[in-house]
Amino acid sequence: MGFESSSSAASNMKQPQKSNTAQYSVDAGLFADFDHSVYSGKSFNYSKSMISPPTNVPDEHITAYLSTIQRGGLVQPFGCLIAVQEPTFKILGVSDNCIDFLGLSLPSNSTEFNVKGLIGTDARTLFTPSSAASLARAASFTEISLMNPVLVHSRTSQKPFYAILHRIDSGIVIDLEPAKSADPALTLAGAVQSQKLAVRAISRLQSLPGGDIGALCDTVVEDVQRLTGYDRVMVYQFHEDDHGEVVSEIRRSDLEPYLGLHYPATDIPQAARFLFKQNRVRMICDCNATPVKVVQSDELQRSLCLVNSTLRAPHSCHTQYMANMGSIASLALAIVTKNKNSSKLWGLVVGHHCSPRYVPFPLRYACEFLMQAFGLQLQMELQLASQLAEKKAMKTQTLLCDMLLRDTVSAIVTQSPGIMDLVKCDGAALYYNGRCWLVGVTPDESQVKELVSWLVVNHGDESTGLTTDSLVDAGYPGAVSLGDAVCGVAAAGISSKDYLIWFRSNTASAIKWGGAKHHPRDRDDAGRMHPRSSFKAFLEVAKSRSLPWETSEIDAIHSLRVIMRESFTSSRPVLSSSGNNNGMVGRDANELTSFVCEMVRVIETATAPIFGVDSNGCINGWNKKTAEMTGLEASEAMGKSLADEIVQEESRGALESLLSKALQGEEKKNVMLKLRKFGHNNKDHHPESSDVCVLVNSCTSRDYTEKIIGVCFVGQDMTSEKAITDRFIRLQGDYKTIVQSLNPLIPPIFASDENACCSEWNAAMEKLTGWSKYEVIGRTLPGQVFGDLCKVKCQDTLTKFLISLYQGIAGDNVPESSLVGFFDKEGKYIEASLTANKSTNTEGKVIGCFFFLQIINKESSSSCPELKESGQSLDELAYIRQEIKNPLNGIRFAHKLLESSEISENQRQFLETSDACEKQIATIIEDTDLKSIEEGKLQLETEEFRLESVLDTIISQVMIMLRERKSQLRVEVSQEIKTLPLYGDRVKLQLILADLLRNIVNHAPFPDSWVGIKISSGHNLAHDNNPYIHLQFRMIHPGKGLPSEMVSDMFETRDGWVTPDGLGLKLSRKLLEQMNGRVSYVREDERCFFQVDLQVKTRLGVETRGTEAGSSIQ
Repeated sequence: MGFESSSSAASNMKQPQKSNTAQYSVDAGLFADFDHSVYSGKSFNYSKSMISPPTNVPDEHITAYLSTIQRGGLVQPFGCLIAVQEPTFKILGVSDNCIDFLGLSLPSNSTEFNVKGLIGTDARTLFTPSSAASLARAASFTEISLMNPVLVHSRTSQKPFYAILHRIDSGIVIDLEPAKSADPALTLAGAVQSQKLAVRAISRLQSLPGGDIGALCDTVVEDVQRLTGYDRVMVYQFHEDDHGEVVSEIRRSDLEPYLGLHYPATDIPQAARFLFKQNRVRMICDCNATPVKVVQSDELQRSLCLVNSTLRAPHSCHTQYMANMGSIASLALAIVTKNKNSSKLWGLVVGHHCSPRYVPFPLRYACEFLMQAFGLQLQMELQLASQLAEKKAMKTQTLLCDMLLRDTVSAIVTQSPGIMDLVKCDGAALYYNGRCWLVGVTPDESQVKELVSWLVVNHGDESTGLTTDSLVDAGYPGAVSLGDAVCGVAAAGISSKDYLIWFRSNTASAIKWGGAKHHPRDRDDAGRMHPRSSFKAFLEVAKSRSLPWETSEIDAIHSLRVIMRESFTSSRPVLSSSGNNNGMVGRDANELTSFVCEMVRVIETATAPIFGVDSNGCINGWNKKTAEMTGLEASEAMGKSLADEIVQEESRGALESLLSKALQGEEKKNVMLKLRKFGHNNKDHHPESSDVCVLVNSCTSRDYTEKIIGVCFVGQDMTSEKAITDRFIRLQGDYKTIVQSLNPLIPPIFASDENACCSEWNAAMEKLTGWSKYEVIGRTLPGQVFGDLCKVKCQDTLTKFLISLYQGIAGDNVPESSLVGFFDKEGKYIEASLTANKSTNTEGKVIGCFFFLQIINKESSSSCPELKESGQSLDELAYIRQEIKNPLNGIRFAHKLLESSEISENQRQFLETSDACEKQIATIIEDTDLKSIEEGKLQLETEEFRLESVLDTIISQVMIMLRERKSQLRVEVSQEIKTLPLYGDRVKLQLILADLLRNIVNHAPFPDSWVGIKISSGHNLAHDNNPYIHLQFRMIHPGKGLPSEMVSDMFETRDGWVTPDGLGLKLSRKLLEQMNGRVSYVREDERCFFQVDLQVKTRLGVETRGTEAGSSIQ
């Protein structure tokens, strides 16, 4: 806080608030008055200037004000500044203290040496060669600020400095801050340690229960105080009218409390607020220190821009304000929130210290990182609060409409709940057919009628009515006569002459601050620049206006107005002449019915899964998205028990806890539930591989008496993200082999060491980003990799990535996933889901973090041929997820048998089966290329094998599933076929048959069912004496068969797929066709089966060195 701007204004729906330009003018006028008092020796009355700010400010005052703020030519003396030209590093400007700081020696041929002599020289010559190289390297990056700080050493004194670089219109400004040689932050590990401290604070913020912004602010001031050591740390919030309030505070016990203090908008000028959005950390080390002048080259047309300089000196009136309040040093951190595509300065976290204090740049950077995370967390809380307010308003509107349908119009004023429950107000009035109904603090009836008459004349033609925090500013002639009790008004016309009106008293009546009393040490008058003066001035201004009306409140009023206007402009009477029912005229509920139908339609067509249960846990709501995800239509879901029939057993406990609390009125959010996946016309189908993962929020459902009658769940589909995580958790094998594999099936993976430097960058990342492994390994991931090479879309994206990164390398709990967006080497935008897993050594110590990307921007990728391959990552991962399960199950089954077997011939057979499964894994991971399969160009291998071993291997992969389902396996194949030597790609044949068999088992009814395998040698479709045998495989199961969407995925030629299983079957079909075979799926009355026809080379074909058959089976 302090005098470093914007005035309050009425919130009028017809007349918007004063523009920022007007507020700049007010600020400039106040600064001019202060400067004049300094030069003239006259006193500057702070309170009077704020209550009655100067008007008609000359343009030269505004120009001087902005120039002083941005190009003041002065820096704080705790560091020195050098401005250089790009790319030569020729010095354009330098602070007067540069010679002393850098320890520059006097030239031998000169008797006088001053900073003017440095102008035009190469700044790199002032530092050691390695330091000069570091500066040049940092300057070569586009996003130069991401390289900060650069550690440099003076050439003459060898003293270390933090160099903080930023670009301006004329070159680069280098702020040099002294660093202590013993400071651990001088090393990369030390700098990362500062970020880890911030991450621990961020983890505290993330662990807080939702719905309490006050607790969030209290926690952040504690964390900033812990990091920086300031005597007092506060959170300032800027209200809609730009005035500020201290909403949280931690302080030294002997200091005066500022919690609850309100101060005028002019205390923090518009220019300063603008600068806080540009440079989000502002430190003043000693307000009593004399600022240092910046000397610059005569070549420059105007003063150097110091907006983003860490050394920029504060304005003298701000330092005077600090000194008056006993604060010698301060640190201000901007709190920025996002609203759609724009950012907003929500407030500041400010630290005050009673003696000079310097916080090193790495620690300030950690605080800035904390503020970015705090801003994201705050934004979520603000959205939640807005949603709760909207929910409350909708509930109140529904109750009011219900009252209107059943009672008289006057009931909404005279009964509870009433119109005062819709928005925060001190009183309300209904004016209808010449009569008034009043509730709370209001003008008298005659004054209300006069106000309505004025509204009809001046605002009667406006569809939005009038909303203002000052009737005086709104131009109402009778405003003064209403007194302080009525300042703000929200009026909604329900007909041409009838109005609903809400009233608010002045702001001052609702404001209290324990520290506002006169202090005995204050001998000067109230005009002194001090928080007490600011508070007094604010109260004086606040007497003439109310708290501003929030947007959500205006929307609620407008919605109620629309409902009432539509209902009451018809010929039906809406008021009874007496209190009995004889005088009441019934009204149809068409409007309400239409509204309800529209709400039902919105829920039904929502893109998010929404479902509900009654108080017994039975489903009574099931929208289309939920039906689409689970495969269970609404007509089938209704009445089922959510816990017993829909939710997977592992989620049952979480659901029961959620239901129990919701039915007691306690709503929860972000609870993960696993739902069963139902097959087409198969209510009992719920394979583990098809779990539906939904992140839900619970909302209680109530009747008109407020009795809880059920629970509604609004969810987010997390199935795909969960599949990515599960795929890596379940995968068995050499992790390093997977990461370093050149196979395009492996997802984009990169890793960080414990110092946030890139330690891994796999082939998929190279392909996705265009940057090679050798270009990124060893660079810092935040800044150099993601920032300069892969440019991030926005600061929020970088902040979320940094949180995952530092939480991972700090060993804290890492969020399951977060969205990131960045640009590749060619400038194409990539959006992905980022999953992080910390990496540990054999002792369990965290040594880094692995990151996995799941590309989610599929639609835009498919429309752009260059990105199509990157967009296929999800398809490829889904295929891996399905195919890897078969050999792993086989390995598990074979190993279980080995555990209970003696060394025998059987054990050797089990080992052979296990070996075959492991080869299948290696083929999937290392040798399978989706693009080659799609184009029919996959390289096939040739080896001798027998069908008996292939059969044993694929059967082993489904045995666990068959036993769990209590299903029988029937195999029909002759011994001659089983033992016949065959030649071809055994592993790929094994992969295809395993995929088909798994799907057959998956979709067979159970328990006590069966699955059949039949192999026969059909007629030879090739010419006589051709060295090939034709084999026919049938994999059979009873029942209605595979879902139609899976069969469509398998056989249709369209791009994309509906189910992961369908994608796997499609790729198996294409692979089989390349191996000279074909597959069909046949549905019969009581059974269904896959039929595979395949020509396989025999020994004769090898002996005659015959080539592959010229044509596939027709």
